[in-house]
Amino acid sequence: MAQRPLSGIRVLDLTRVLAGPLTAQMLGDLGAEVTKVERPGSGDDSRIYGGPYLTDADGAQTRENAFYLSANRNKKSVTINIAKHEGQELIRRLAADSDVLLENYKVGDLKRYGLDYESLKAINPRLIYCSITGYGQDGPYAKRPGYDAIFQGMGGLMSVTGLPDGEVGGGPMKMGPSIADVLASMNALSAVLGALYYRDGQGGSGQYIDIALLDSVVAAMSHYAQIHLVSGEIPVRRGTQGNGGMPAAMFPTADRPIMLTAGNETQYVRLCHAVEHPELIEDERFRTNADRVRNRNALTEVFNAIFMARPRAEWLQRLDAAGVPSGPVNDLGEVFQDEQVRHRGLRVDVDHPLSPALGLIRSPMRFSETPITDYAPPPMFGQHTDEVLEAKLGINAERREALRAAGVI
Repeated sequence: MAQRPLSGIRVLDLTRVLAGPLTAQMLGDLGAEVTKVERPGSGDDSRIYGGPYLTDADGAQTRENAFYLSANRNKKSVTINIAKHEGQELIRRLAADSDVLLENYKVGDLKRYGLDYESLKAINPRLIYCSITGYGQDGPYAKRPGYDAIFQGMGGLMSVTGLPDGEVGGGPMKMGPSIADVLASMNALSAVLGALYYRDGQGGSGQYIDIALLDSVVAAMSHYAQIHLVSGEIPVRRGTQGNGGMPAAMFPTADRPIMLTAGNETQYVRLCHAVEHPELIEDERFRTNADRVRNRNALTEVFNAIFMARPRAEWLQRLDAAGVPSGPVNDLGEVFQDEQVRHRGLRVDVDHPLSPALGLIRSPMRFSETPITDYAPPPMFGQHTDEVLEAKLGINAERREALRAAGVI
């Protein structure tokens, strides 16, 4: 196994569903040793989110579904019931030897079990304890439950996603992936890495990290939010149109649509020549980018008509030759057949107990000296309970059986 950036870091993962597990998965990709704690009997909530599921040798459906598989590679799965006193003690013992603890319980839940930050800090002052919740640890909404789509709506993302009012199908639209969870996981990863550097690189201590999905969505609104803060304007939905250089939109062709962005004046000139309409360069409506932004709808109509004249492949070839940023609008089947995606190896196959070539998504992080080359398959439910309890805590087989009989593991 190659040396990786976080080799030697131990992570205790008490999270479930998506934002927390993704954070732990990325830490695992970077080389951390991740122990995932699941509830005996039921496991991670995502295990019940529906198919497709992996099947066993007899073709029977298992509990290993695509949602769970997407966020849990490079971990070991241990079942521990934290509602029982003996389970709480096992978590405390694991936390005492951990560098990072991740949790996404409701605000205050873990304090009932003596597993909150202050309690665990007392036994491990170097612990970096990261809580991921919907609204954060304080404020009037702190104790509310919530899921990704709620925060896409509340954080303003849905208000600027979708077709404009007045068009067929117009109105706020949820983004397809659970992007609030993904954004929160990236913020959590960055925060944990910063805390590790503070502790290990600057001689600091462990600390508490508070990550909220709502905060993550609002922060990700970026220039949209800044437009409002600077001008008081409320940004509107523009469908596939961009917000900088124009034209920037999805355009229909004779068969399938393309996406392009002419991000500056040079690219606009090249675009006009590539589509054999150089007269558009001097068209008073479109002479400068400011003009094109002002007249974006008229510009889009002009290019819609132009692109309808030829098929997608021909346009993409012409645009690429002219140096105009463009690309196809792919479905996921086409994504993983794309020559650039294949060259970059964005699919990796791992040997899962139920599938000898389970496809996973490669980490997008690439390092020259500590490359991510090892991808352990997402663990089966409780697969490593015996291994971890014996190796880390010295609990022998007889004691483990007693804990099983008591519903602790």
